[in-house]
Amino acid sequence: MILPSRPVSIGLLNIVGGLGRSIGFGKAIDAEKLIDRARRETGLTDFDGDYAIEALKVLVDSINAEAHLTPIGQAIQRRRLLSALIVRLQIREYLRTNQGVAERPLSKVLIIAGLQRTGTTLLHRLIASHPNFRGITAAEAFDPVATVTKERTKVRAAARQAGTYVKALSFLSPDFKLIHPVDVYAPEEDVLLLDLSFMSQAPEAMMRVPSYSKWLETRNHGDAYTHFHRTLQLLDSGHSDTNWALKSPHHMEYLDVVLEHFPGATIIQSHRDPRKTMPSFCNMVVHSMGIFSDRVNVEEIAAHWVRKVKRMIQKSIEVRERHPNRFIDVSYYDLVSRPIEVLAELWDQIGTDFDDSARRAAQLCLSENPKDRFGKHQYQLSDFGLDVCAIEREFGAYRKMYNIPIES
Repeated sequence: MILPSRPVSIGLLNIVGGLGRSIGFGKAIDAEKLIDRARRETGLTDFDGDYAIEALKVLVDSINAEAHLTPIGQAIQRRRLLSALIVRLQIREYLRTNQGVAERPLSKVLIIAGLQRTGTTLLHRLIASHPNFRGITAAEAFDPVATVTKERTKVRAAARQAGTYVKALSFLSPDFKLIHPVDVYAPEEDVLLLDLSFMSQAPEAMMRVPSYSKWLETRNHGDAYTHFHRTLQLLDSGHSDTNWALKSPHHMEYLDVVLEHFPGATIIQSHRDPRKTMPSFCNMVVHSMGIFSDRVNVEEIAAHWVRKVKRMIQKSIEVRERHPNRFIDVSYYDLVSRPIEVLAELWDQIGTDFDDSARRAAQLCLSENPKDRFGKHQYQLSDFGLDVCAIEREFGAYRKMYNIPIES
């Protein structure tokens, strides 16, 4: 059991909060109180579907029973859930009063659905650097309606909220940016929009919520992706002829639903040796969980995500067998060694011009996002009770299927 570095002041606040709990303060998160508060703060009542409220309650029950949050962690999660409810109410109201938005067809959609730690962030930012494509930013995800209505005060508030989130992340887990860079206005994972339905992998990547994770795998995700699609239409209405570059490993688990809701989308999958991706991602989860809890069991994390990643691979293979022409593969090793060439090849396959302006934008993106710009991310299999034989046993068939080399 290990715990990532954390500021001394946060440890002291957690001690104070823990003492408060012993005399009745810091009660468990209450889903009904969050729902009531969101309605009071907005004056709105329609959450656009009972499925999201059901998912919220399952998640909250799992957090309260299993996550072992610190007082600070509990406060952050309570606020995060409340914010999602508020945003969901606002989206529903905007779509109700602007009914033409839901009828607006999306333009070209590219969805990066590679495994974690396979270069998806770099690939996403390179694709979104194209003048004719864009990704979702953290600021947009925090308040999609403000982005579209362009109410200056609300837009600035959303940007401040996103900025506070980035600063808080850096403060609460100083080493996290070594693993995954987060910027307010850079393209971010669109799992942030699925979080508004409380049906995403995000909670299990930052908290111990095994019962929620098991429940999530048994659900039909159609309603969540319908809401996700509508939110994209909302964001799309604030721009003209937008082509979307989306990205989240979460999509790998539900590609059948993805293709149902985005029938014209191209799925891009990046690949890297699991001997490197598994310890790298487990280390990321350890640092994320360490923000919210003092009880971080690395071997439990590894066991959970080995099973989960294996499931994601199998689910994606099943969909690929039915829709082989909808997928493009990208090697992590080609991406890092010759990124501009890989990008040019990708645009050629997609049928999009990669002219001088697009090339310059990609080169600028590379210069602004150099590898290890915040320092070297250190990890190894043994840190998580894993070894080469175990990884090859679980993922050897996947590695061979996609001709993934063994990384030294």
